[in-house]
Amino acid sequence: MFIDVLADWLDRLRLRSLRKAGLILPEDCRLADLPHFDSEPYLITIGHHVAIAEGVSFVTHDGGTYAFRHLPRYHQVIKFGRITIHDNCVIGQRVIILPGVTIGPNSVVAAGSVVSRNIPANVLAAGNPAKPVMTLEQYAEWSLAGTPDYDPEEYHRDKKACLMKMALRGSHQPKANAGPRSAG
Repeated sequence: MFIDVLADWLDRLRLRSLRKAGLILPEDCRLADLPHFDSEPYLITIGHHVAIAEGVSFVTHDGGTYAFRHLPRYHQVIKFGRITIHDNCVIGQRVIILPGVTIGPNSVVAAGSVVSRNIPANVLAAGNPAKPVMTLEQYAEWSLAGTPDYDPEEYHRDKKACLMKMALRGSHQPKANAGPRSAG
């Protein structure tokens, strides 16, 4: 418990330091943990009501230039880019956002995506490189269609018990009275 409190305090201290260095991150954003904001937080602007899952990395510079910057012709080469995430977006777990990218308002970036180009408004984007997969409205309807019947009061009272008894996507329900399968 003490370690959790200390870790939370250190995250809040680090976030305050990042904001002081120029990171724009409104108070109404939700962070699952402290993202990696790279060495130039002042190049990152995040809008209101943005949710960022754990393990997200913001990359504001291209470190690959190290491979040739020692050569006289390329000695002065630098590559940096601003990152802008507009209002009401969700950035999934372990997303990597590369320099020079803008994510339009009301967009969702799926877990594990690598965002190397701009993402338009009102879309679900996924992949490496991340590309629009469907509109936000299509995503909302797809999510609604996949929502199992459940009791919202029970869910809020005991989420784990409620989820464990649901037939969820990707799960298989064991057959009643089914014994171990025989090899054969």
